[in-house]
Amino acid sequence: MKKHFFKYTTFLSILLTGVLPIVTSAQSDKEHYLRPSYWRPYDQRGINVFETNKIADTIPFEGPRIRFGAGFTQQFQNLKHENTAFNNQTSNKLYPITPGFMTAQANLFTDIQLADGIRLNVTTYLSTRHHNEAWVKGGYIQFDKLPFKGKFWKDLMDVATIRVGHMEINYGDAHFRRSDAGQTIYNPFMESYIMDAFSTEIGGEVYLQKNGLFGMLGVTNGMIKGNIDSAAQGTIMVNGVPKVVDENTKRAPSIYVKGGIDKQLAANIRVRVSGSYYHNSSNAGSGLTMYSGDRSGSNYQNVVEKWKATDGAVNASTVIAFSGRLNPGFSKKIDAVMLNGFLKVSGLELFGTYETSKGRTKTETADRTASQLAGDVVYRFGNAENLFAGLRYNTVKAQLAGITNDVKVNRFALAGGWFVTRNVLMKAEYVVQKYNNFPTTDYRNGGKFNGYVIEAVVGF
Repeated sequence: MKKHFFKYTTFLSILLTGVLPIVTSAQSDKEHYLRPSYWRPYDQRGINVFETNKIADTIPFEGPRIRFGAGFTQQFQNLKHENTAFNNQTSNKLYPITPGFMTAQANLFTDIQLADGIRLNVTTYLSTRHHNEAWVKGGYIQFDKLPFKGKFWKDLMDVATIRVGHMEINYGDAHFRRSDAGQTIYNPFMESYIMDAFSTEIGGEVYLQKNGLFGMLGVTNGMIKGNIDSAAQGTIMVNGVPKVVDENTKRAPSIYVKGGIDKQLAANIRVRVSGSYYHNSSNAGSGLTMYSGDRSGSNYQNVVEKWKATDGAVNASTVIAFSGRLNPGFSKKIDAVMLNGFLKVSGLELFGTYETSKGRTKTETADRTASQLAGDVVYRFGNAENLFAGLRYNTVKAQLAGITNDVKVNRFALAGGWFVTRNVLMKAEYVVQKYNNFPTTDYRNGGKFNGYVIEAVVGF
């Protein structure tokens, strides 16, 4: 443990020694070689940025340049939880929790300008809820220009963007506002949605943007990582004998599209409306990960999670990492639609989400459905909108495997924050979440958690 702590602190010291001078000078407008082109900043300037736009960059390309950035988040949690399924049954006892600090989370961003209009991004998780060791989240190369001569190529790339890699896919707009390990500066609240549509997959996306209209087509492998293994048929056990319920061992690609409009109607009025559709007909590999693709974890720690004790020690399984979320479990096939609306009038922001999806696992024969509704109201005020207050309501209704009736999960959150600088944020949230219609034998029956969480965030 000491060895790992020494290595971690040494790395951060070296990183900050090289980066802090950049951060300090970046506060000025003279950022000629401190950022790549067509890029989303990791500080307050990145809030309400969705797809990167096609506005011509003013920085001339005079050779490759590299920029290091980071996101750090430290939390204090004071949540309490309960359920009605316990009833003196040890199997349904909830994980015992008390107020305290959670392990800090950290991301490292490496952005490299390779050529004029061509940049590379690699994001590394240094420490997360799910894993405390460093590992790569993903990376991609983005083309906003092509190194080909001719009017055709210039006219094409004036409206087109190409992104290829193992990357966070652009399904819906909610993922642009979610918390991602140490990078929580974009999210005015503590956590992402209850049904968290987020995944890193291998593939490519092509964008067209002009006069506020935009469209995108993406194709990926549909999985969180590469897989070339052959797939087995889906089977269930019937009287101790395996029975085939899904003979399809085909590994199909995921195809998704997105379109909408994003217009600045006046100096203080912006409107954005988008729709996204994601489809995979058969993934017989390691499974689709649309609602289980987050490898960092939830920012609500161990709430409404079943206590698992082995010889007095807690079995900290991967389930613990995603507390407060609901995964419908569509690992074999999925069709999902997300509609988003965003309105900003001066300091007032409204962001809404409606999502519906259906799918199943390879051991099921019939599709199940899930739907989600969420609404954010955020008001930003003060010098450079450095203060904000927000209200969120999020509800999910889903058919889960093994449960005959629909279940519901509702969340209400009230948050506020202060940007000390554009790189440093303090925010707090009070949250209430309830679990409804779960079976009496399920540990989530009558489940509820409430309380507050405080975050200190750095992003640059």
